[in-house]
Formats: sequence, C-alpha cells, structure tokens
Amino acid sequence: MITSKANPSIKEIKKLKDRKHRQSTGLFYIEGLRLVGEAVQIGARIEEIIYSPELLSSEFGQNLVQEQAKSGIAAVEVSADVFRYFSLKDNPQGIAAAVHQRWHTLADVNILREGSLWLALDSIQNPGNLGTILRTGDAFGAEGVLLLDQSTDPYDPTAMRSSMGAVFSQKLVKVTLEELGTHLQVSPFTLVGASGDSPVDYYQVYYPDNLVLLMGSEREGLTGKHLQMCDYCVRIPMEGRSDSLNVSIAAAVILSEVFKQKTIRRRKS
Repeated sequence: MITSKANPSIKEIKKLKDRKHRQSTGLFYIEGLRLVGEAVQIGARIEEIIYSPELLSSEFGQNLVQEQAKSGIAAVEVSADVFRYFSLKDNPQGIAAAVHQRWHTLADVNILREGSLWLALDSIQNPGNLGTILRTGDAFGAEGVLLLDQSTDPYDPTAMRSSMGAVFSQKLVKVTLEELGTHLQVSPFTLVGASGDSPVDYYQVYYPDNLVLLMGSEREGLTGKHLQMCDYCVRIPMEGRSDSLNVSIAAAVILSEVFKQKTIRRRKS
C-alpha cells in the first residue's frame, strides 16, 4: 500500500489534471464508480486502477478492482489520505483509474457511413460545456465530435464529469476547419451551422440523415469563414431578455429536432 504523497506514482496521477501532461502521456484521469465502471464496460484501455480499501465500501467497486487485476491491469493500493490528496471529490468513493486517450482521424471513423450524425465544435473553451455536448450527442444518436482548432480538451476532468461517461462512446476527431471543408466537398454530408444571425428557425428546415452540426465558441459563435462553408444555417428563436443560449443548451435544442425528424422517417419507412 502506498502511504506517501511523495511517491512517484502518486505524483504522476496528480499531474494528469494538467492538459500538457495528458498530452505528453496520452493518459487521462477518471474517478468514481460510474466513470470507472463505464470505462471497464466499454472496453477502454486502462493503464492502472487506483483504489483505497478504506474508502472503497462498494461491492461493485471492489469487484471492479479484482476483475481488472485478474486481467493484468495494475491495481495500485493507496491509503485514504493519499487518495484524498489527488481526488477531485469532497467525499471520494475510493476508486480511480488512469486511462489511455482514444483519438480518431477523418479516415478511420468512416464519417461517410450512411445515416451518421456528427457535431463539429470550433473553439469551445469551457470543458463543462464540451462534456455536456458529448453526453447530449450520445443521447441523440451522434457518432461523435469533430474538434476544430482551439477547442478545449475532452479529457479534462471537468469535461469527463459532465460527459457522464459519454466520452467513451463518442468518437473524437481532431481536425482543422480547412480539412473538414475539403472532406465535406467530396462527401454526401450536409453541414448545418447554428447562428443567431440566421433568418431561419431551427425547426423550419429538413435535416438529412448524413449531417454535421457546426457550433461555434461560447463568446464568438460562428465566424464568416464558418458560415461560408455551411450548406445553410439555423437559429433558435427567443423572446426574453437573453440574446443567446449556453452552447451546450443550444446544441441540445437543435439535436432534439434532428432526432425527432429522423425518428419520424424511421417510423414511416
């Protein structure tokens, strides 16, 4: 059992909260029964499980540790004080894991698959918003998210918590706006942008099955270069004093309409 906060393994775990360290190692940190359980169930590549017998009272969690240890995954036992030292929770459940990140390219995700829905996000800065969008996309049947240029890290601990495990089921692709534009020129996909300046309400248009929904940053929205690429743009009409919605809420509103239309077509076919 590790009882020292100065242990090199503990220092490495704690540093996974830093984006640069996640990028250099290709690992990320998850904590809690739900996230660790989801990672195991989905078949994520787990580097090691970290647990504290003093804190891990859940039989489900104890079984997770035992099963992973039997399969050859390193199980690092630490004291309660050490676990609390690197924990992100006020009342930790005593189980965490270091997991390998999983990234895709436009080529290997088969974005041209018939009937697939993708989100493209440019310069999303808030990891909580990104995590919520991942969770929402998963709920409405999206294949994954195309992260353009300067978007935040989906493996940030805040994004992980907000995604509620959807980061394991959604495909993640890093791509530039130019690469996406080139790809869409030779693909059957429709690129729909969300912009408050559009004269068209989101529920007034037809959303085809092969669709990419493009969302801009929380502050700037979509710029001219984005709008030029879009086949068309839609807006969410509002009546109150607010002139905009949180980007994750806006994504959910439009995705619900996309999902509704797709569901109606399926029922008719």
